[in-house]
Amino acid sequence: MARIHQPDQSVFRSILPEEIDWKPFPAFPPKARLAVLVGHPAEAGPYVVRVKVPDGTKLMPHKHPEDRIYTVMSGVFYIGLGETFDGDKVKAYPPGSVIVLPGETWHFHWAKSGEYVTQVTAIGPLGLEYHDPRDDPPR
Repeated sequence: MARIHQPDQSVFRSILPEEIDWKPFPAFPPKARLAVLVGHPAEAGPYVVRVKVPDGTKLMPHKHPEDRIYTVMSGVFYIGLGETFDGDKVKAYPPGSVIVLPGETWHFHWAKSGEYVTQVTAIGPLGLEYHDPRDDPPR
């Protein structure tokens, strides 16, 4: 039986760090960036993205409908759980850490000690809902 390939996975390819196309993402604070590496996050199916957040930036409490696996690529990723941002409740994850975040889990991030980059692996479509709609950047 012939196996059907996932989006962007039918031929061998590689992505070198200098080829990553970082772009603003409307649901993020203005200086944060997102890069789509594999798949089509807006559609049903697997995807891999990277998120780059500059020093000091906070992503206020939000949730995603999809289960996510975060891999910390660089910097220290600070994440806390809950519907209210609390800097005392963030936990630090160094490069190489893997975090499993079930869908519909309220959480928040903070680039507390410098820029961080995480890689997110999930099955789309990607969704993001802020607990407080006022935290959702204007589009």
